[in-house]
Amino acid sequence: MCKENLGENVMEDICSKLQEIKNPIQAIGLLVREMDYETEVEMEKGFNPAQPLNIRMNLSQLYGGNTAACIVCRGVCKIASTRFLICRDLVILQHLLMRLGDAVILGAGQLVQDQQDLLHRTTPLLLSYYLIKWGSQCLATDVPVDTLESNLQHLSVLELTDSGAVMANKFVSSPQTIVELFFQEVARKHIISHLFSQPKAPLSQTGLNWPEMITATTNYLLQLLWPSNPGCLFLECLMGNCQYVQLQDYIQLLRPWCQVNVGSCRFMLGRCYLVTGEGQKALDCFRHAASEVGKEEFLDRLIRSEDGEIVSTPKMQYYDKVLRLLDVVGLPELVIQLASSILTEVGGDWKSQATLRTCIFKHHLDLGHNSQAYEALTQIPDSSRQLDCLRQLVVVLCERSQLQDLVEFPYVNLHNEVVAIIESRARAVDLMTHNYYELLYAFHVFRHNYRKAGTVMFEYGMRLGREVRTLRGLEKQGNCYLAAVNCLRLIRPEYAWIVHPASGAMYDRPGASPKRNHDGECTAAPTNRQIEILELGDLEKECSLARIRLTLAQHDPSAVAVAGSSSAEEMVSLLVQAGLFDTAISLCQTFKLPLTPVFEGLAFKCIKLQLGGEAAQAEAWSWLAANQLSSVITTKESSATDEAWRLLSTYLERYKVQNNLYHHCVINKLLSHGVPLPNWLINSYKKVDAAELLRLYLNYDLLEEAVDLVSEYVDAVLGKGHQYFGIEFPLSATAPMVWLPYSSIDQLLQALGENSANSHNIALSQKILDKLEDYQQKVDKATRDLLYRRNL
Repeated sequence: MCKENLGENVMEDICSKLQEIKNPIQAIGLLVREMDYETEVEMEKGFNPAQPLNIRMNLSQLYGGNTAACIVCRGVCKIASTRFLICRDLVILQHLLMRLGDAVILGAGQLVQDQQDLLHRTTPLLLSYYLIKWGSQCLATDVPVDTLESNLQHLSVLELTDSGAVMANKFVSSPQTIVELFFQEVARKHIISHLFSQPKAPLSQTGLNWPEMITATTNYLLQLLWPSNPGCLFLECLMGNCQYVQLQDYIQLLRPWCQVNVGSCRFMLGRCYLVTGEGQKALDCFRHAASEVGKEEFLDRLIRSEDGEIVSTPKMQYYDKVLRLLDVVGLPELVIQLASSILTEVGGDWKSQATLRTCIFKHHLDLGHNSQAYEALTQIPDSSRQLDCLRQLVVVLCERSQLQDLVEFPYVNLHNEVVAIIESRARAVDLMTHNYYELLYAFHVFRHNYRKAGTVMFEYGMRLGREVRTLRGLEKQGNCYLAAVNCLRLIRPEYAWIVHPASGAMYDRPGASPKRNHDGECTAAPTNRQIEILELGDLEKECSLARIRLTLAQHDPSAVAVAGSSSAEEMVSLLVQAGLFDTAISLCQTFKLPLTPVFEGLAFKCIKLQLGGEAAQAEAWSWLAANQLSSVITTKESSATDEAWRLLSTYLERYKVQNNLYHHCVINKLLSHGVPLPNWLINSYKKVDAAELLRLYLNYDLLEEAVDLVSEYVDAVLGKGHQYFGIEFPLSATAPMVWLPYSSIDQLLQALGENSANSHNIALSQKILDKLEDYQQKVDKATRDLLYRRNL
């Protein structure tokens, strides 16, 4: 009862006081309007150059110190606290007025709607002053330098680093509130700029009037802090100075009742969630903020490009900034999620679709989602972007050694492009550190395109021979040619061939300098390309040649530098020089080359051994062992020279030709170096071509040997030792006809007769004449016997 009586007394007292005011609603409205700082004033006009320099410097120094900041911010805190209490009382008072009713207080004709409108104006004032009071008491947090640098990187992505509201201070001298931080970092500059821009009461007159200056400063600061004003400088300052916890608390207090800068607050709240690791919440905030793009000053500034050119819709520019931010923060999953959701909004805008699908591809690839990356690549509508992404897919998967995925993707409508990319990479990078040729080989084999696979490996092997002058390179070359042969063996014989550019063909290289003639004019491009068709047999030859190159390099490491790209003819010379005569003969037989260089080379080595010393003898055993002699004799009685001659004899016996070319070239080599012919070689050649041996003797002026040969040859024709000259039937009436090399014998007699003063030559000449006379007598007798037999 006492409380009820007390309440009734209070109500009666209030009613009696309100009746003294003729129009209380109007009075409250005037009070509310005076306390409302919602304004559209712009404070970006800059300094007025008409003001004296000393006044501008003094005012800047005055408000730049910590003391002035503390005084101004405490004044704002005091004003906000006092007015918060006033607004609280006004809200209570308005509720009481509504309870008392119109008839008691308001009088006739006063609408209740006015009361409700006034209450809706007072409540935001109450909440606004509470926020300012809260900010004036909330302490700022010291931020590590690395956090500030990371934040600056994120702001640079958003292109907000040039904003005055995001200039972070790395050093805080003493604990300060977030309002003091805002004043020192942002508001002070704007307030001083605004004071200098006032046309009335110049600072030269009022600058010394401290009460007026502090009042103007606090009013301007309250305007910048006012929640319902369109600017977001206070929120931007908190974001730029990494005050994320305070910014979150501020937005949570502001969001339930303030409908100004809703999108901006959502965006900044999303940034806070990114810092605290709540990526999904951040993504939701960024999505909700997108609906306010084009309606708020901060978001408009966010999407403004540096050059001022609008390249897409405002919303797409906003999403582009958010995607870039998420990328820099390192949240590829969120980038994919956001880009996928944006695709439903872009509709038929193929440029935006290409950008988004490229973004999805990139981040799937970064995450190792190869299948999803390939799927996103196939859906890119822009062919140039698609080709770039395909190139990136090939390079990245190769670097990760994820070649199975790269080979097995179907590449619908992209087959030629991926082949061209891999070929281009294969021809542009180092052969021993990258395996693009092997990748391309696997790519074609997986699709059963064996001819293409064989072509790839053949090109790989050729480049290895030209560019990789190492033993490992020769090993890989042999494997490449073997793989090419195996590929062609898997094809039907009529299709087992590849096209290979000939050695003299011209290649069209992109970016190559045009060829010019002596006058500086560009030469005409060749109309026809030379091409060479390589069949299975040709590849088998190249494979054999590659194995022989490797054999040579293993036997003689110094030959590695030249063996890789040497032709078959050049390889024969290299093998002969290294003493690998069996291998050289095998190569000649494979490529159907004459064995003349082999026999000449072996003969020369025999000459060197015969004229050389013990060092040459010791060295010769290494290459002699590399050739398969029928039985190598290594006793003291058998020297390396003997074994070399025996090897030469074996070859002459084994590899015979119709015109005895190899005997001729061996004897010619020996005689040209002045080395006496071994008896086994003379006897061997006498059996096959005594007349040619005689001509060789004459060519080298070996007259005495020629005389002995003619004497023996005449005796052999007459039946004495005919088996040593390969004469099956000597001269007789019943045997086939025989003949003598009369032209060579005449040359020999002429050579002997040129020096008639030499008694030895006369004796040799007489010896031949006697033999010939005896031969003629025997021929006459055999002829008479033959004629007699025919006449019977």
